[in-house]
Amino acid sequence: MAAPAHQDINLKVIILDTDFYASHAINSFLAWDRRTRVTHLASSVKDMWTHLNNTPLAEQPNIVLLEADHIGGSDVLTKTIHELQKRVAQVRILCLGQEIAVNLVEAAADAGAAGYFLKQDIGLQIAWGIVYSLNHEFCITSGVAHACADRFNHRIFHAAVLPGMRKFPELTGRIGQALKLCVLDGLPAHLAADEMGISLHTIRGYIKEGYRILEAHDDLEYATDMTPQERAFMRLTAFDEDENDDSPGGKRDND
Repeated sequence: MAAPAHQDINLKVIILDTDFYASHAINSFLAWDRRTRVTHLASSVKDMWTHLNNTPLAEQPNIVLLEADHIGGSDVLTKTIHELQKRVAQVRILCLGQEIAVNLVEAAADAGAAGYFLKQDIGLQIAWGIVYSLNHEFCITSGVAHACADRFNHRIFHAAVLPGMRKFPELTGRIGQALKLCVLDGLPAHLAADEMGISLHTIRGYIKEGYRILEAHDDLEYATDMTPQERAFMRLTAFDEDENDDSPGGKRDND
């Protein structure tokens, strides 16, 4: 099944994470990507159920990002996934973990989750991971793949491993640093210039050149009202879809 066109994706997302800072970081990453719209930040399973019970059908989530580490173990994780599947039609559940716990990965896979992502692996690419999962039965990040390499769970063994970050060889050190500070970290140009020890004029030149390089290597169509900074964020965080199948970010499915 082909994934929907880039501009046609509009996903409502609930984030359940007991870590306040992690939850808000994920929320901010998703806010940059118009394909995802966070409708609720839940700090507990109880909070999530309360929200869902009071949410109209039209606003029910398409995606639930479910922190697995502190949910209460594999049995509670399984129960929560099954209950979500019963309550919300066609919901896709993606589990997040701060550390690798193979028993939780297996529980998520067996319960029918759509993926299991290690937070430090996915990072800024969380929106791309969500969209990538739409076209795969079960997705995992490279860290999960390595940790579960000796497991023979069918869904894990045949999981699609998320590709790595796209590379832009023409982005030199200084231009790349300027883009990181202004686009990925969100610093105003004058603060980024102070950080790099250069003038405001120079950093604006770096940013302009960086935008040109990114655009030259990307043939995706974006909404016409997107700012250059929005487009740059999406391009910098995009997956490298051309990675070889046997690379760390390749697909493990042997079928």
